[in-house]
Amino acid sequence: MTNVVQVTNVSPSTTSEQMRTLFGFLGNIEELKLFPPDESPLPVTSRVCFVKFHESESVGVSQHLTNTVFVDRALIVVPFAEAAKGPTSSTISKLEK
Repeated sequence: MTNVVQVTNVSPSTTSEQMRTLFGFLGNIEELKLFPPDESPLPVTSRVCFVKFHESESVGVSQHLTNTVFVDRALIVVPFAEAAKGPTSSTISKLEK
């Protein structure tokens, strides 16, 4: 089981510190990344956040925040499989045969 969640539909005015505070209640956070970053000069309509917990059990708990309105948006929280970054070259070669 993964220990990372992907949070989408994050308000553009939300900061990484606010996300860290929110998800910190659900478990110990190893790493948190908010895209685009807080200091980004680009205008955005929505942001995406990845939260990596120390314990995989926190992923299940954090999914309960789906549809919770945070700032001005209903968050969508789903597990994120880090290993699922696309097909490997061995998988592609098997498909070509």
